[in-house]
Amino acid sequence: MESSALSSESSQTDDMILALEKNGVNFVNSATRTKTKKGKPNTTLRIDIPATNPTRTISALTSMIWEDLVNNTKKETSGEYYMINKKKIQCAEKMIRAAFVELYRGLGLLKTYSSLNMMAFMKILKKFDKVSHEQASASYLKAVKRSHFISSDKIVRLMDEVESIFTKHFASNDSKKAMQFLRPQRPKDSDHYVTFLLGLFTGCLVSLVIVYAILAYLSSIFSSNSQVAYTEIVYPVFSVFALLSLHLFMYGCNLYMWKCTRINYIFIFEFVPKTALKYRDAFLICTALMTSVIGAMVAHLMLRVSGFSPSHVDAIPGILLLAFIVILICPFDFLYRPTRYCFLRILRNIVLSPFYKVLLVDFFMADQLTSQIPLMRHLESITCYFLAGNFQTHDYQICKTGRTYREWAYLISFAPYYWRAMQCARRWFDESDPNHLANLGKYVSAMVAAGARLTYARQPDSHLWLGIVVATSAVATIYQLYWDFVKDWGLLDRKSKNLWLRNNLVLKSKSIYYMSIALNVILRLAWLETVMNFQTNRIQSELTDVMLASLEVIRRGHWNFYRLENEHLNNAGKFRAVKTVPLPFRETDSD
Repeated sequence: MESSALSSESSQTDDMILALEKNGVNFVNSATRTKTKKGKPNTTLRIDIPATNPTRTISALTSMIWEDLVNNTKKETSGEYYMINKKKIQCAEKMIRAAFVELYRGLGLLKTYSSLNMMAFMKILKKFDKVSHEQASASYLKAVKRSHFISSDKIVRLMDEVESIFTKHFASNDSKKAMQFLRPQRPKDSDHYVTFLLGLFTGCLVSLVIVYAILAYLSSIFSSNSQVAYTEIVYPVFSVFALLSLHLFMYGCNLYMWKCTRINYIFIFEFVPKTALKYRDAFLICTALMTSVIGAMVAHLMLRVSGFSPSHVDAIPGILLLAFIVILICPFDFLYRPTRYCFLRILRNIVLSPFYKVLLVDFFMADQLTSQIPLMRHLESITCYFLAGNFQTHDYQICKTGRTYREWAYLISFAPYYWRAMQCARRWFDESDPNHLANLGKYVSAMVAAGARLTYARQPDSHLWLGIVVATSAVATIYQLYWDFVKDWGLLDRKSKNLWLRNNLVLKSKSIYYMSIALNVILRLAWLETVMNFQTNRIQSELTDVMLASLEVIRRGHWNFYRLENEHLNNAGKFRAVKTVPLPFRETDSD
């Protein structure tokens, strides 16, 4: 009797393992499992949490060593004792719950797919009867309805079974709570509200720009030599917001184009559909930010011209920047909190890139940072200016002539390329693909070119550094152009049916791709302004820097569309092409 029970239990275990293996769960040594003296399988099931970040990596290593030590000791004494970490159980429970939710969602999509196909058959046959003037649809519909994908109720039974298991184990037998996970309610569409606010802020922005231009002209703020301090104080702060707003505007254009061309950016970036930004939201954030910035500029200029104390007036840009940071980290659920925290989480992954598993959205954001080095340099100036209290003494040259400031300038110019290079190194470590090492070389060449240009800017009369700048920048530009066109965009394929493009194209007009290639080349050569060394005054030089930084942001927004188009068509980054949910189990031998 006991042997039959053991054999039944062993058979059930084998069936369960076989079913899991069919569904993509790999087991170690499952085919060569031995049995104990009592006849039970001589295997253990270890909770295996994926080591995707530093905390999980360290926790996995220490926990594995500790469990092995404790379990081996206990096994020698009692033979049947195993210790499991409670935190790992909680994490495993979340992963299993997510797997159930994704399974239920997949079953729902499969059910919808079946219904849509049945409806399509009905509409096609109805159209056929109308065109042929015959009533032949009835016989065809009978055959369709007898087909397995229509007549089978397996999907419905599986969905009921998932609901029952989820309600019992994850919702404390509360069906209403279970349905909140399995069938989350989508928020009501607020596009009309967003559109109204977008129009309101756009109108306010245009009005404030006109007011600021009139005030600047009447006060001669940009022509008087005595007002150089104004641009030294105001220019870095408002340039930060202007470049950030331009990047948001380009991202909104990307979202609009991806939506129009049906590029599934939400799936590719693995965003949560109900909280992902739409293009109207991106435009709203952009216009609201710029409206507040231009409003602060108008208030600052009016107070300055009216004779208020400069030490008090010049605190306005700092207050604006501080308010922006507070809103960004605010924990309350308003002003796109999920998007703000997703942005902060991605920045954390980028800064600690060697220790975090690289997702597509992580390296995509890191590429955006490589185009925002001027913004980061302005943030350095702002931080030095306000933290050192120079806005009270108006001694703005201290921050720009200090040795520490110059050293930080190199560090900030290198940081985005370094982070991106470390992401390439991590992907090479995870995937052993030599292409990632080649991509790493591209960012190293960009770091060398950036350092050479920064040194030449401080020694403009040095012909040696001029030659180094030209050589390093030329190599980096050729490297970057090749990677843009061939690797990131998938173009310049000699064997393509579309001349020097690729076989699959989203846009119908091929001329757009050729014009985009030419535009990308021109914008990549913006560094030539550095070596031309135009003789301009201080204000014109700063405006030129803003213009060149804006062109780089526009180039990046232009690059974004084709990069995601190539990912959508060809999975160029070799990320997951289907939605999979990892399970926290790994079977190992007991011995």
